Amino acid sequence: MTDVPTDHNEEIMVERLDRRKFLRAGGAAVAVGAVGLLVGPKLLRGSEVRANQGVGKKYVMVIDLSRCFGCRACMQACKIENNTPEGMMWMYVFRFEEGTYPHVSSWSMPRPCMHCDNAPCVKVCPVGARYKREDGLVATDRDRCIGCRYCQVACPYSLNYFQWKDPHKNQYYDWLGSEGDPIRDIIDGYSPPYSNPSLESEYGQEKKHIAGSGFKKGVTEKCTFCVHRIERGLLPACVAGCPGHVYHFGDIKDPDSEVSKILAENRWFRLLEEAGTKPSVYYINGTPPGENIREIDAIIGKV
Repeated sequence: MTDVPTDHNEEIMVERLDRRKFLRAGGAAVAVGAVGLLVGPKLLRGSEVRANQGVGKKYVMVIDLSRCFGCRACMQACKIENNTPEGMMWMYVFRFEEGTYPHVSSWSMPRPCMHCDNAPCVKVCPVGARYKREDGLVATDRDRCIGCRYCQVACPYSLNYFQWKDPHKNQYYDWLGSEGDPIRDIIDGYSPPYSNPSLESEYGQEKKHIAGSGFKKGVTEKCTFCVHRIERGLLPACVAGCPGHVYHFGDIKDPDSEVSKILAENRWFRLLEEAGTKPSVYYINGTPPGENIREIDAIIGKV
């Protein structure tokens, strides 16, 4: 197993974060806005990642900010792979700008689900629909979800999306209405996005329906690290579709894995670590966003 260094103050904070505090903190974060969610203290850690042999797996993602040029191909790959409806961005790439003319710089930061080890969304779910798998993935059992949206409020990263519409109306237009006639003729019997066969399968040791998006009205969904691909030995769509080789994905419990070696050899940070969430997404070759950043080229879509 690979132990990621933590400090004593973080451990105390984790113990103090009960359900009510998570809800209160999450509500405040949503009110701040997308850029505000990313602003935090400088959390750049050293390279003290100690690799220890262990059983099982723990998936993590490493994002190399020096290689990201903001093309957003990962966003497109995610939407196509997971059939996410309009306005739902399981993967989002922020484009930031800072400084004043003529001394202006810009950079990009991808933001998938953090799949936190101490996930607030798991803590607040009253029915156990949001849960953490043994391999580190945080997932939603759509058959158990009651649509209370507590997880949406509790998440400090604003990474949960509620399905407001019936599946056939939730893919940019009504697939069963008149506007869907030309598309139905083109696909000629193939499955429309909302009935992707991958959504029908049960995943993990728990055998639950957790893959994809837009399958059922009244549930809350989020990034799954493409669980339906992982369990077939494939990389998540964002990793496979990135032309800049920004992403690295693998088992941090394996000291010989690529992610373990990268984290042992590089300085890294995780977003909003002060919240005690222990994210499974690590950033290298960059620094956390500061207070003076401005988001540019934001993508706005209706839900």
